Amino acid sequence: MTEHVDRSEPEAAGTPTAVAVTPADAADAARLVAFGLQPKLQPARDQEYADLLRRHREDPAFARLADAVAAGLGLVVLEVSPRAGMAVTAAEDSVFAVRMGDYARRTAADSGDRFLHGLAHLAVAALAFPRPEDLADDGYIGRVTVNGVDAFVRQACRRLEERAEERGENTDPATDAPGLEAAWRIWARRSATGATKDARRPAASTTGIVAKALAFLTDSGFLQRTGDESGGTYRTTARYQLQVRDMAGSAALAELLELGIVPMAGGTPSLLPAEDGDDLDLVADAGLPFHS
Repeated sequence: MTEHVDRSEPEAAGTPTAVAVTPADAADAARLVAFGLQPKLQPARDQEYADLLRRHREDPAFARLADAVAAGLGLVVLEVSPRAGMAVTAAEDSVFAVRMGDYARRTAADSGDRFLHGLAHLAVAALAFPRPEDLADDGYIGRVTVNGVDAFVRQACRRLEERAEERGENTDPATDAPGLEAAWRIWARRSATGATKDARRPAASTTGIVAKALAFLTDSGFLQRTGDESGGTYRTTARYQLQVRDMAGSAALAELLELGIVPMAGGTPSLLPAEDGDDLDLVADAGLPFHS
């Protein structure tokens, strides 16, 4: 009688076995991304959200699945942690991307004011995180006010005017020219507060533009309003720090920071000497956290 010999190779010990993704896994991953798209939702206040974040941290396969779901929606995952939740930002081609033109229409702003709205957002980011170490420190909390941001921009306007005069450049060109060199002229000419019959702040005033920017960032989960002093006071969230950190290399923000204006105690800006550096061009319609 012939003995049957099993010549198949034995399964190597320790070889991981692929685990099939179930519909329930896909649903949980999509649910986590959905939580991430609700920027005001805090993991500490939602048990399901906290559980999914823990699963993302402890289960690499689930983490890859959730990240893939986000990527498929055109989202970039900035961080997944208890402090920030699933923090995502929209890629330029994502359906979730917000563009400055859309923002201007949302705020009923004149199309000619897009530069001013973009400049307001850049100023908020620069004031909230004026130093690289502020962006790198997860525990850092920035604080801004409506009046402080307006004063910051107006001081930047004066610095830009001085720079233009030093170079012998035309200090009164067309207001629709791109770049900070044009935006400061429009901002400097605009009334800070204006006046209405019922003492409301006009939306077209510079403080009105700043207030719109801060309200938008608050609605987006990037800031938290903390009081009414100085036109409105706000503190940054972990999500905003991640957003600004992701955009810190933008030419627009770099150009504004290159002026050397940094905040002092109490939110009052002060002009300090800027380090020598190459000038950077401001992309038209640029702003945080928008796509041009």
